[in-house]
Amino acid sequence: MIVTALKSTEYNSFYNTYISKVPKHIDLIYGFKTGENHILDFFNTIPEEKLNYRYAENKWSVKEVFQHIIDTERVFIYRCFTIARHDKTALAGFEQDDYIVPSKADKKTIEDLFEEYKAVRLNSIVLLKSLNDDDLSFIGNANGSDMSARAAAFVILGHEIHHMDVIKKRYL
Repeated sequence: MIVTALKSTEYNSFYNTYISKVPKHIDLIYGFKTGENHILDFFNTIPEEKLNYRYAENKWSVKEVFQHIIDTERVFIYRCFTIARHDKTALAGFEQDDYIVPSKADKKTIEDLFEEYKAVRLNSIVLLKSLNDDDLSFIGNANGSDMSARAAAFVILGHEIHHMDVIKKRYL
C-alpha cells in the first residue's frame, strides 16, 4: 500500500511538524512496522534512572512522553478509522496535557508501556491493512479542519519521530 504524497488540502497546516518527518511516498504498513521497531529499540536504550526524568519543572517525564505517543496514536487511529468509514461527523480535538496525569505513566514500568504500545500499534496495523486507497483518501473533519484518513496515519508516524527527537535533545 504505497501512499503518494499527501495534498495540502488533506490536513491542517498545523500537522506539517509531524507529516514533514515522514517520507513522501511510503508504504503505511511498512512505516508502522519499522516505526514500532524504532520506538521499542529507542525506549529500550534509555537508562532506567532517566525514565522519570524531567528536563524542567512542569515538563513531562520520559515515561509520560512515551504514554503521550501511545495516547496520540489511539486518538489519531480512531480519526483514521472514522474518516475511512466515510463518517462525516466532526471529530473533537483533545487536550494532550489533560491526559497525562490520569494516565499514571510514571507509576508504570517500561515493560507495561511496551505492552501497551505494541497492542495499540497492532490495532493500527490491522486497521490499515483493511483499508483501500478510496478509504484512505476520504476527507472528514477532525478538530475543526479537513483531514483525510491517510493524513491521520501520517501524523502518527511523524509524531513519534518528533518526540524521539525531543527526548534525544532535552532528556538524554
